Amino acid sequence: MQEELAGMEAKLEKVASWLKKTFGDQPIPPYEADARTVDILYELAECNESRDGDVRLLIEDMKQKAVEYESDGTFLQDLLTESLNLSFSNMSKGSTSYLNTLVDTALALETKDTSLASFIPAINDLTSELDAAESKNKEMELELSTLRKKLTSALVLEKRLQDDLKKTEELLVVEKAKADNRTQNMKFLKDKVEDFKFRIKAAEKSLLAPLSWVSSYLLAGTIIYVWDGCFTDSRVSGESLRESSGIKEAGGAFEEETGVVSGPDP
Repeated sequence: MQEELAGMEAKLEKVASWLKKTFGDQPIPPYEADARTVDILYELAECNESRDGDVRLLIEDMKQKAVEYESDGTFLQDLLTESLNLSFSNMSKGSTSYLNTLVDTALALETKDTSLASFIPAINDLTSELDAAESKNKEMELELSTLRKKLTSALVLEKRLQDDLKKTEELLVVEKAKADNRTQNMKFLKDKVEDFKFRIKAAEKSLLAPLSWVSSYLLAGTIIYVWDGCFTDSRVSGESLRESSGIKEAGGAFEEETGVVSGPDP
């Protein structure tokens, strides 16, 4: 428990010191001094101090490089003055422009100095990067060309499929009309067949009715003939039998209906 309180007090002191350093002469905004708030502020203080440390190191490195560059410049200037009796102040405008271009090139290539030993590797690296970029660009152009060809083929195939679909729909409409026409014709033929069946049955009935009269008439004549042949001496003759049985009347009715006249009795 005491260790936790000691740690909490240390965090509060560091947070207060960081806030005072951050806001300076301005008043520090009020905040709740609970454990969660103190932990958050403590983490912010740690991150801020770490960042400030990195910035300080970077500034010191840049100052050191500036001192080195200044020393190198002084050395080169002294070398030019002593060896060639040249100074930056009495150089021509063209020479000054060339030197500025040389410096700008060194800055662009990010070399440590303007010597040939620094320029050649930097230029080689830049050339390699340029070749890699051109190679990548060619690959991308090739892929783009392939994709364009595939897209063109896909568009042509889509157009062809649309045309085939349209032709198929039109053909389906025509075939449907033909199928409907065939269905109607089949229905008409079926109705005609049923009508013909009905007519055939009616005709058969109408033809069978006269034939039944003819059969009855012929059967009656045969019986009478046999009767007359067997009973020639009898007082009961075929004529009287016909009259008594009503066969003659039936035969007359058949003659009137069919127009067939019976022959004389045998």
